[in-house]
Amino acid sequence: MALSVAPLPVCRAAELAAQAEQERWLIRSLWGYAAVGILGGAPKVGKSWLGLDMALSVASATPCLGHFEGEVPGPSLVVLAEDALPAVRARIAALCAHRTLAIEQPALFVITAPTLRLDLEKDQRRLHATLADLRPRLLLLDPLVRLHRLDENSAADISRLLGFLRELQRTYNLAVVLVHPTSKRQRAQPGQALRGSSDLRAFGDSNAYLARHQDHRVLSLEHRAAPAPTPMALELVSLGDGSATHLALRAEPREADASLRDRVLTVLRHSASPLTRTALRARLKVNNQRLGEALTLLAQRGSVVRTSEGWLVPEPSPPRQAPAPGAPAHERQCRLPL
Repeated sequence: MALSVAPLPVCRAAELAAQAEQERWLIRSLWGYAAVGILGGAPKVGKSWLGLDMALSVASATPCLGHFEGEVPGPSLVVLAEDALPAVRARIAALCAHRTLAIEQPALFVITAPTLRLDLEKDQRRLHATLADLRPRLLLLDPLVRLHRLDENSAADISRLLGFLRELQRTYNLAVVLVHPTSKRQRAQPGQALRGSSDLRAFGDSNAYLARHQDHRVLSLEHRAAPAPTPMALELVSLGDGSATHLALRAEPREADASLRDRVLTVLRHSASPLTRTALRARLKVNNQRLGEALTLLAQRGSVVRTSEGWLVPEPSPPRQAPAPGAPAHERQCRLPL
């Protein structure tokens, strides 16, 4: 006699919940909302700095790299399996100092267990319990290779591991960032250089890759459901005394930027109301990085200001009225605007 089996749950396409606009990005243009993916790069290229910057951005509602706006702030949970806990604290303290935050402020949590093996059922249950308790927006696992004992070249082994991480993402509606090294071989696409099974790159909803180029680093991004921004140059910088170490966008002037700034001013002057950065991007058809650079420079010059409703061109100050020749001193003073 055939056993009775419950069918899988289904619904019509029109009955699926629509994605809210605020749930498209966790960190705008950098990492999707509740996206899983790889943060890849060669050893010592700055992957851990970028991963912590992302986690702190979400936990503190501050821009990642001083540029990418956090869209959905909330707690972050990180594992840095290759660093001693005092070193982890020092890195986080440096990033907080750069943001002028006290280290106690952000909701950034660190797993302090001496070992964590994501291929062991016992540790999987413990991680489930931790996520259920904290409900973080982002989980950073750095590096993935130190968090399992599987063969990274085995598609079957890696598929099981990635399946578990996808289960975490769907159960707790969180983003998962896996730090993973690339090989030394040069490839046409950054993701093709990831070490191990090709399932790793295919797994990602959002992927970020760091590579060295002469005296700086290059950040390349790819997204499953959004166009990739232009690769951007980064550098690891500190204050003169070596404190507040962080990754930052490298300032590289471009000839086209002057034209873009003019276009930004033209659009804002002809707008009846302030425009958000998203609205400006839609009108100007420009990538987020270039627009951010243009707005920053215009704001520094006082050509634009940011309000709670968006960006606008400030009204010019009225000219001071010159006193009439021969007028008494008190009249000349009264005719000057307050």
